[in-house]
Amino acid sequence: MDKEEFIIKAFLNDINGDDGAVLDKWCFSKDLFFENVHFKREWLNLKQIAYKAMLVNISDAIVMNAKPQFVLLGLGLPKTLSKNEILSLQKGFLECAKKFNIKIIGGDTIENDKIAISISLISKINKKAVFRKGLKKDHLLAYTGKLGTSLKGLELLQNGKKLPFNHTFIRPKLKPKFFYDIAKFVSCAMDISDGLSKDLSRLLALNKLGVKFFKELDFYTLYSGEEYEILFAFDKRYENIIKKIAKKHKTKINIFGKAIKGSYEFIGREHHF
Repeated sequence: MDKEEFIIKAFLNDINGDDGAVLDKWCFSKDLFFENVHFKREWLNLKQIAYKAMLVNISDAIVMNAKPQFVLLGLGLPKTLSKNEILSLQKGFLECAKKFNIKIIGGDTIENDKIAISISLISKINKKAVFRKGLKKDHLLAYTGKLGTSLKGLELLQNGKKLPFNHTFIRPKLKPKFFYDIAKFVSCAMDISDGLSKDLSRLLALNKLGVKFFKELDFYTLYSGEEYEILFAFDKRYENIIKKIAKKHKTKINIFGKAIKGSYEFIGREHHF
């Protein structure tokens, strides 16, 4: 058990333990986005930092089948930040909030030696929430998009290269309309934030199942984090309708395996601590 799981275990209850906490028709989620932990300022400008900080939390709401409504914003900012730099942060938050029709309703600001962002998101459930739990034996496992781009981008940054403004590492491409349309056919889902292999291990462990891969997946597909693509499962009888919805939204889906009896062990470096 890593330290993150150790911490979470102390607070487990029937509400906690998913991408968001569902209470009645509302979903509550929180993400932290800290300098030198989640980003370096030489990699992203301040507007990009703020936009991505919002985006990674919105991703959690989407896979719970919830539409984001309100944000509480916590900021720890260095005293050396100029008003123009703070304005760039504000523009990133406001641009993302406008794109997803979210209202920023409050929060707190303190002085800190590094940029620290805390996002608390309040979202409205679309009829019925989708949880990580619900996977059954023989359900098909799939993910959206193409995995690996984020890790390859990170490697370029670590080698002193620059990325285009719309690169997946800087601005992940979320797929809310696609997921909201398939939600009623999905047995479970989560976003891919720590890599397919790690997040799949969480999904399978929770449902006490293993996986049969239909083909061998390469290193980048398995281990690229911060993709924010969607990992989901469904009964085979819904395969054709999900493919039809994917085509409608021009969304690539990859059916890579099915759930079987057994377990799946993640072998790799932990992204947390």
